[in-house]
Amino acid sequence: MATVSSQPTPLEQLGSRTIGMISTLGDLISFCGQLALWMTTTYPRKRLLVPTFYQIGVRSVPVVAITGTFIGMVLAVQAYNQFAQMGLQTRLGSVINVSLVTELGPVLAATMLAGRIGGAMAAEIGTMKVTEQVDALRCLGVNPIRYLVVPRFLACVVLIPLLTVMADFMGVIGGALVSIKIMKIDAFYYWMHSRGFVGLWEVFTGLFKSLFFGAEIAIISCHRGFRSGAGAEGVGRSATEAFVYSFIAILASDFMLGILLNGIYNLIWPGQSASIGN
Repeated sequence: MATVSSQPTPLEQLGSRTIGMISTLGDLISFCGQLALWMTTTYPRKRLLVPTFYQIGVRSVPVVAITGTFIGMVLAVQAYNQFAQMGLQTRLGSVINVSLVTELGPVLAATMLAGRIGGAMAAEIGTMKVTEQVDALRCLGVNPIRYLVVPRFLACVVLIPLLTVMADFMGVIGGALVSIKIMKIDAFYYWMHSRGFVGLWEVFTGLFKSLFFGAEIAIISCHRGFRSGAGAEGVGRSATEAFVYSFIAILASDFMLGILLNGIYNLIWPGQSASIGN
């Protein structure tokens, strides 16, 4: 008598994964809807906001500052030889600072914060779920999303753009120090070309993107924490998924926002390049 294999076929595995992805996406949309509802109907108390702002904002300053500094320094070292071959050393500042302010500063700062903040939020909420603290909040009549998610969401949306400004500033300083002190580029022409290429639009572009990056990190990390599996393994998996999914969301939204902002720029200032400051 032939035995029936209990192993699912590749088609069944593909279907199961597809259903799981759709279910997770629907659950995330529902989670965002609940968050939006509580954001419009309530305001978290100061005793909840201040510690969250401190953990997400103040304690992230050293990491962001170091990251931004080395981004600028690496850009200066890597780009100098190519510019020197064309005799455009003095224009190195324009490339470094435009790249920092519009792309590398917001994206890499958000990536570092996704690893530090996102993983921590997912692990913290996941531990609370595993130890039934989330259920205890419900029993006390406190909505977990209002108590746990709204303060973290507000902190990420408000503070990650400010941390991006810190990363941009430190990157500009790091790139200038390497270019002027080590590569011996004339400081006057370095800053003159930088000012000509970095304008308000470039600064707005980076800060506008960072708002979305902060929201994505908060939503994805808190959602993965609430959906954490049992035990230490489940909490660790949630923290890992929070970083990975946040990183993918940051890159995808950076691409789409870049297309959107370039289209807006071309409508406002037709015939001009979006890489030239106003």
